[in-house]
Amino acid sequence: MKLSADTLGDLRPEIARPAFDRSNLTAGILHVGLGNFHRAHQAVYLDDLIAKGGADDWGILGAGVMPADAAMREGLKEQDCLYTVLEQDASGDTGRIIGVMTDFAPVSANHAGILRAMENPAIRIVSLTVTEGGYFVSAETGGFNPEHPAILADIANPDAPGTIFGAIVAGLRARRAAGQVPFTVMSCDNVPHNGDVCRAAVLGIAAGQDAELAAWIDETVAFPNGMVDRITPATTEARIAHLRDAFDIEDSRPVFCEPFRQWVLEDKFTAGRPALEEVGVQFVPDVTPYEHMKIRILNGGHAMIAYAGALLGLTYAHDAMAHELVRGFLQKVETEEVIPIVPPVPDTSLTEYFHLIEQRFSNPRVEDTLARLCHDGSNRQPKFIVPSAADCLAAGRSVDGLALASALWCRYCFGTGEHHEEIPENDPAWKRLVETSKEARNRPEAWLEMSDIYGEVGQSPVFHEAFSRALNALWANGTEATLKSYLKDGLR
Repeated sequence: MKLSADTLGDLRPEIARPAFDRSNLTAGILHVGLGNFHRAHQAVYLDDLIAKGGADDWGILGAGVMPADAAMREGLKEQDCLYTVLEQDASGDTGRIIGVMTDFAPVSANHAGILRAMENPAIRIVSLTVTEGGYFVSAETGGFNPEHPAILADIANPDAPGTIFGAIVAGLRARRAAGQVPFTVMSCDNVPHNGDVCRAAVLGIAAGQDAELAAWIDETVAFPNGMVDRITPATTEARIAHLRDAFDIEDSRPVFCEPFRQWVLEDKFTAGRPALEEVGVQFVPDVTPYEHMKIRILNGGHAMIAYAGALLGLTYAHDAMAHELVRGFLQKVETEEVIPIVPPVPDTSLTEYFHLIEQRFSNPRVEDTLARLCHDGSNRQPKFIVPSAADCLAAGRSVDGLALASALWCRYCFGTGEHHEEIPENDPAWKRLVETSKEARNRPEAWLEMSDIYGEVGQSPVFHEAFSRALNALWANGTEATLKSYLKDGLR
């Protein structure tokens, strides 16, 4: 059964359908980046809320800025902007059709469709999932990089923005000129203080173009910080076939995910917001402790199992969790180095949270590939591993486990595994990483000299010593023996 508005009534009864009249739905949110995470997270919360009634003006208008987004648009439009979300765990599958998307704006290099949507006062929130590396952040300074060529191009060409942030500035300029209330800009990416980071990018471009516009944005536009969480692996042909065979649904853009989801959000909005607290979103004055908890424990944990598992020849996250050395490595680093430096979180036990993370990583039905978790380490390591190392160093605590996590990443980026198998390109900066890893085999400090990734941590004699010891052990003895040694006596 090809998924469409016309076939909704013919789907099998175990598949939940939108519990609202889609003909009454209008867009109040423009969302840029319709990848799996958004469609399994923010869109699901809004679908739940609209089903409760009274929120029909908070539908989602989809948008994209990458060439691949055009194919996403075509696939979703063919299905009347409907798609399947299949939650999976050991107990089985739970499927539902998400109907919160009203349309998908045309995708073009000049972002004309996005700019038109931003001029519409009905759009009160512009939200983003543009990946961790899409915010033009310098790891050396930890702040916005105003010298990036794409940013300089947007500053020089305000009427022809190339980045989404340049488009947001143009959209806000149009709202200001029309005397309209500006929209809220809400990042939903897995970035520490994502609202502040997004704000810095928007203000950085605006200030380079028009100081008065920048001041107006600074004074009137809200950029709430938020913590988002749900494991959503890549959609493969095998998964699409499973949906077709098990549920008789032909869906070119389904999403597969774990049952767990969480969204913690600061209640800072320019022009109103949907009542998401009615469907489980936590609104808090300060999202910082929740961010630290999730990014350090969960995302850092993913990095710990990913490179260790990949070098051991494993395929999935649950395979890594079933391997006593990988799971032991995760537990040791988390309990000895990460959790002790995570600030307290209101009404939350960090130990219990970590046990939940272990269960989630072990879910065999999600089939989250280690290759996906290894991807884009050059953007993820500075956010998920290096900050924990910096805090441990500042507190005079051991960094041996975190240094080993970095050394495993370095060894993975050599591009050839321990049995001479090729490791496929898996990072936007792959060529640079491979070259640096090859140099670091004989001179480990070469890896830490990537200052845009390691910053001051790379200059620490303590971290340098621990990293060198770990990388030398990996080359001399291999991953399995190195993990055994670390778990038994530490690396000496």
